[in-house]
Amino acid sequence: MDLFEYQAHELFARHAVPVPPARVADDPAAARTAALGLGGAAVVKAQVKTGGRGKAGGVRIARTADEAQRHAAAILGTTIKGHRVHRVLLARPADIQAEFYVSYLLDRANRGFLAMASAEGGMDIEEVAATRPHALARIPVDAEEGVTEAKAREIAAAGGLPDATVPVLMALWRLFAAEDALLVEVNPLVRTTGGAILALDGKVTLDDNAAFLHPGHAQYAAPGTGTGTGAGADALETAARAKGLNYVKLDGSVGVIGNGAGLVMSTLDVVARCGAAPANFLDIGGGASAQVMADGLEIVLGDRDVRSVFVNVFGGITACDAVADGIVRALELLKSKGEEVSKPLVVRLDGNNAEAGRAILDRAAHPLVTRLDTMDGAAARAAELATTVSGGH
Repeated sequence: MDLFEYQAHELFARHAVPVPPARVADDPAAARTAALGLGGAAVVKAQVKTGGRGKAGGVRIARTADEAQRHAAAILGTTIKGHRVHRVLLARPADIQAEFYVSYLLDRANRGFLAMASAEGGMDIEEVAATRPHALARIPVDAEEGVTEAKAREIAAAGGLPDATVPVLMALWRLFAAEDALLVEVNPLVRTTGGAILALDGKVTLDDNAAFLHPGHAQYAAPGTGTGTGAGADALETAARAKGLNYVKLDGSVGVIGNGAGLVMSTLDVVARCGAAPANFLDIGGGASAQVMADGLEIVLGDRDVRSVFVNVFGGITACDAVADGIVRALELLKSKGEEVSKPLVVRLDGNNAEAGRAILDRAAHPLVTRLDTMDGAAARAAELATTVSGGH
């Protein structure tokens, strides 16, 4: 579960990671009041779960409370990479002397944890990693030892960070471990002209598998805490979680449903290779029933960013006839609710009971359903349809 910046800010403060005074507002008048509480001047930042806010005009400097109100009015309601802005964070400006980058993350490939640090903070870290890999230090962290003072000094030295960052590096690790996070990132971590170290921006991803250990984390998944265009990324993810579905909202227009994480990941790649961007990751699992398929399709069709849907299933434990039945049932369910279904579906079924599943779809003869036998052909057709279909359910 990804957090908004203001939520990460709250976690930082709770774990003694130094942050500037800040307040959240969801309308321009509240932004003005928040800026007054900060002394007038403020950095006004769109709260969306995606990068590139600055380039999209979602981060602006206000010298006065009235200017903060105008900036908030300009930012609220806009869309950044498919995510609609419903809140802004106003933070007290800092006099920056130097900017750094630091993060802790789960290193799945090496079955451990990794610290990353760089003296080139405030920049697109992916660009730094690609063009100047030597500028981004990668230091393994032992799960049992964690980040001691000695390890924090090692991380700081490797990344070219000053010694003053050592206590912050230790505090960030305590947050990472205590909250069962998969990622804690600060970009930039700054040194002010007065010598203080502050986390000016933060990104936190929590491990959903550890949610039962942290009942307080439920507040971060509350519906409406943030949205993409239409129904909203968080609302969709929350609805999917309630149905037991493994769903992640992405920024594209082709909805993707598959059985098995590996197949879904491959499907995302094939859709991208066909010139379209996937709108989501949705794995219905290895033993999905018709009801699970219906639930998944309803979630994906509820995303107004979706222009077409690619259902890619290789039947194993999941029988293709159950998948086909779920597709037919989902379309009937939406129709019974009075919801217009206008988005085309491209379906590829292979494996267990594939012929029976194809026969079910052929008998239903739904005008929005196209059945193709190959993964590449189906992906190409879904990508093509995504460019010709307008919004709607």
